[in-house]
Amino acid sequence: MGVPAFFRWLSRKYPSIIVNCVEEKAKECNGVKVPIDTSKPNPNEVEFDNLYLDMNGIIHPCTHPEDKPAPKNEDEMMVAIFEYIDRIFNIVRPRRLLYMAIDGVAPRAKMNQQRSRRFRASKEGMEAAEEKQKIRQEILAKGGFLPPEEVKERFDSNCITPGTEFMDNLAKCLRYYIADRLNSDPGWQNLTVILSDASAPGEGEHKIMDYIRRQRAQPNHDPNTHHCLCGADADLIMLGLATHEPNFTIIREEFKPNKPKPCALCNQMGHEVKDCQGLPREKQGKHDQFADTLPISEQEFIFIRLCVLREYLERELTMASLPFTFDFERSVDDWVFMCFFVGNDFLPHLPSLEIREGAIDRLVNIYKNVVHKTGGYLTESGFVNLQRVQMIMLAVGEVEDSIFKKRKDDDDNFKRRQKEKRKRLKRDQPSFIPGGQFSPQALGNRSSPQAICNPRQAAFEMRMHDRQNSTTSPFSNTNMPPNGSPSPGGGIKRKPEDSDSEPEPEDNIRLWETGWKQRYYKNKFDVDASDEKFRRKVVQSYGCASWNWYYPFHYAPFASDFEGIADMPSDFEKGSKPFKPLEQLMGVFPAASGNFLPPTWRKLMTDPESSIIDFYPEDFAIDLNGKKYAWQGVALLPFVDERRLRAALEEVYPDLTPEESRRNSLGGDVLFVGKHHPLCDFIVEQYKTKNTEPVDIPPELCHGIQGKLTLNDNAVLPDHELNPQTLSSSISFKDPQFAEDFVFKATVLPGAKKPAPVLKPGDWEKTNNDGRPWRPQLGFNRDRKPVHLDQSAFRTLGHTMPRDRGMPGMYPNAVPLGAYGSPYARPLMAGQQQIPKLLSSKWTLLPASQSWVGLNMISICPFH
Repeated sequence: MGVPAFFRWLSRKYPSIIVNCVEEKAKECNGVKVPIDTSKPNPNEVEFDNLYLDMNGIIHPCTHPEDKPAPKNEDEMMVAIFEYIDRIFNIVRPRRLLYMAIDGVAPRAKMNQQRSRRFRASKEGMEAAEEKQKIRQEILAKGGFLPPEEVKERFDSNCITPGTEFMDNLAKCLRYYIADRLNSDPGWQNLTVILSDASAPGEGEHKIMDYIRRQRAQPNHDPNTHHCLCGADADLIMLGLATHEPNFTIIREEFKPNKPKPCALCNQMGHEVKDCQGLPREKQGKHDQFADTLPISEQEFIFIRLCVLREYLERELTMASLPFTFDFERSVDDWVFMCFFVGNDFLPHLPSLEIREGAIDRLVNIYKNVVHKTGGYLTESGFVNLQRVQMIMLAVGEVEDSIFKKRKDDDDNFKRRQKEKRKRLKRDQPSFIPGGQFSPQALGNRSSPQAICNPRQAAFEMRMHDRQNSTTSPFSNTNMPPNGSPSPGGGIKRKPEDSDSEPEPEDNIRLWETGWKQRYYKNKFDVDASDEKFRRKVVQSYGCASWNWYYPFHYAPFASDFEGIADMPSDFEKGSKPFKPLEQLMGVFPAASGNFLPPTWRKLMTDPESSIIDFYPEDFAIDLNGKKYAWQGVALLPFVDERRLRAALEEVYPDLTPEESRRNSLGGDVLFVGKHHPLCDFIVEQYKTKNTEPVDIPPELCHGIQGKLTLNDNAVLPDHELNPQTLSSSISFKDPQFAEDFVFKATVLPGAKKPAPVLKPGDWEKTNNDGRPWRPQLGFNRDRKPVHLDQSAFRTLGHTMPRDRGMPGMYPNAVPLGAYGSPYARPLMAGQQQIPKLLSSKWTLLPASQSWVGLNMISICPFH
């Protein structure tokens, strides 16, 4: 459920939820890399019980990274995935469970989004290759310089879809990886590992949440389990809140926008392909030792503490004078439900709700105003009260017109500011920049001072150049345009004001003008807005829980159209089944990715006589829908008719090989334990007795985990005849099963201890902090004291640090004139000599022979 810009909005509104990860780095001794002992206490001063990996968030950046060279082959991709998992494991260090979940076959509603992404990626890839080749030919025709074109097979990321050979090989490699770590890594010794590969249906994050939900319903579940979920999707925050577990943390990469990327033509930094001029690369430095390397910086990780987010939400959602008892857990569910309208992977978001415009704050304010009239909450343990939802939506609908007008005003103001900024930059540009020995250089870039050669001649050339510029200035009395011919009006021809700005996409809807609803339905649905029956159909289609259901329109209705939804039927389809993996590939792949399918199946995508050829258009329109960039628009692809697809596949199913039939089947989860795990002997005994019936896991042997175990044909067992060194075992695992109408209570479990509060009164209202600066809690340990240097430490540094000369690349340690009140000096104490403040740059530790402090500097200096 991707919510655009949700994490950025959340981290700015609730800053204390973010904690930077402390990561222990591997050390080298005599050229040998010493592995990290993950069995030691967590350096983040917190111990996690369970770690869940949403594997698709790991697979994509490892197979086709954006900030470093791509792996050369599939083997390097697998190694990169293993190293990424090792790094996450080193940071989190779970003590009970590691759950790896790869996206399996998705519901139809999600498949439509996958289909749009894959068709769009295929189209953009082909267009980018054509544009790149065109620009390359133009540059070479003008005599430009470009490195020889590297011929290599392009990695098609569409193969990261259930049913492909790549995903099958990945599952095999992960099984090997898990067995190896259980054998060799002491941090894995007592760990239970569950692998849910792409053969198990459902998206990775939903499989993880289903596991947590089912374990919470067991009597042996520890209500104080500390969960940690790894993934970058914003929906994980929502899903984590919906578990109602008091200790839930998310780990993700720290987002750093605008990373520099090299040009795909000349491999140089600083410009894109469209701006490439084919200039030879300039030498950097004396030896140019970094000529062919990209600037690579290891990505940092952050924790998102949902227990702190719950504190924020409790303060924000608490309402006084309610006609019913306030229940914070119910209000959290309502908050998560309202966020669904802002954006998710199954439905297009409502036109009037944009996260960047404060849509969630607007929904919360309306919710708090309307909840007194509703008489209760919107949701209860997953069930929605449509009557109350209707009141919320209609309240949003009342302000839709003002929302659209304000959006237009904000957009116009932004464009005006951008135009003024461009004018200001042009006006402030210097008319002349000297070159050669007098050219300006950035501080610190000049390796050594250059000797001035013939300064009088250089000054003469600069004066002549300046005189030439002044005579041709546009402010002179010359009525000649740049092409040398007088203009008809006797003045200078001027460029249009917005000639340097990008053309704006045409907007036929004009939501800010009267009649916007009529234009919207006419342009987007080709119906009249007065057609109440059709509008009711659109709203009724907006949401359902089923493997087969999908929203059959490209555009969402308005909030004001949600009138009468309380009378609509809300019976969800039960007993629906997911697609098989190869069937899903036929539903989401464009013809350009048909090489991942069997030959006869692939032919259905390209044969003009195919009965489903219309599902695979070679080109399709993208409606910008009021946006500026194509990736923000709506891909107008035809929806796949499931009945026609299955009828066409019946004819080619007999052509599948046994290997393809195996990849086309639905599988399940596999549980792994090491030889020293209490459950290992129990698993080995099942294989010795060849028990074919599912057996319950003894919860006392597996940290309270419950479920069913069945024998696995590809099991890993200790002292296996093919690999006698194997010290782990594996077996098929199935979550506890419940009746189809069972209700999982959305509440905190009895016995759960509420985490110690993190927020203070000043953290919520920053203006009410007695004039002191606002500081969020850093890290998990609320009692940890910040590093502080006392006066004796400052005196020691003042005596030992050199004062007479500056160090290369650093400011000198001498106190500047008028240092009192300077940011680099401490206030004077009575009878104390002025000593500079420590700068934020790193200090070089002095050898013990030069100072009595010696290695104790490490313990007192926070910048080492």
